[in-house]
Amino acid sequence: MRGMDKPAPMSLRQRRRETLALIVASFVAASACAQPSSGAPSARARESPMKIRLIVGEQVASATLYDNATARDFATLLPLSLTLRDYDVIERVSDLPRKLSTQGAPEGMAPVAGELTHYAPWGNLAIFIKPRSYSRNLLPLGKVDEGLSILARPGPYQVRIERIEP
Repeated sequence: MRGMDKPAPMSLRQRRRETLALIVASFVAASACAQPSSGAPSARARESPMKIRLIVGEQVASATLYDNATARDFATLLPLSLTLRDYDVIERVSDLPRKLSTQGAPEGMAPVAGELTHYAPWGNLAIFIKPRSYSRNLLPLGKVDEGLSILARPGPYQVRIERIEP
């Protein structure tokens, strides 16, 4: 009868399995608690990248804005009509109505061809036709998806920038 009073000792392997099972169950429970109770994705997860069109005469280029504070602030200015001018052969620039947010922005960047940027000290929009080396205070806004050749024409020329509604 004495053997019935005491449970049989657990092997080391069994203890490890039970411990591992408890850890896994804890992680599963914690991650379930972290999800919204409705099962709906967060507002940020539902957002799709913002697409814009850049209209020059009868031609249209399209671009995608990056997901950052500066690009979101730029989007609040749309629709926008600007005059783009040549600057240093490799970019087309225009003054914006106001400077944009620099919250959380990098110190600078090395833009590639087709990149839309904001030069913070001057408060302007710069569209790069060709890549350039790193420039401090140059902040990323987005990237031309189609039609960079439309924007590469010599300036000055008028451009209208507007959202493409999904």
